[in-house]
Amino acid sequence: MKPVIELLKKRNSALYQVAPGVTVFDGLKVLASYGVGAILVMDKDKLVGIFSERDYTRKIVLQGRSSKDTPVSEIMTANVISVGPMTRTRECMMLMTEKNIRHLPVVDNGRVIGMVSIRDIIGD
Repeated sequence: MKPVIELLKKRNSALYQVAPGVTVFDGLKVLASYGVGAILVMDKDKLVGIFSERDYTRKIVLQGRSSKDTPVSEIMTANVISVGPMTRTRECMMLMTEKNIRHLPVVDNGRVIGMVSIRDIIGD
């Protein structure tokens, strides 16, 4: 299996992201506009979380909260698990399975260079 940097080279390198203070509603608009299930939450250049459809359904809808009044920072996954560019796809799959996650930011020397999803890894 190849390193994740090879997966990133094959596709759009855009980093879909929002700031922590953006409302959940506006975060959902970003997800929808790019057709993705998760985006990075960045405070300037620092990765502070991931916001996903799962976060929305479990922490807004099921709890009866308002997506227009709640900032992404209140419901995002803050303890982000990430991998390096040379991490092998097999290791990513094992990590995703073990931690029950679907997205892994790829970080190189403290800088986010991309994100891979379970779909990317399975398609490898």
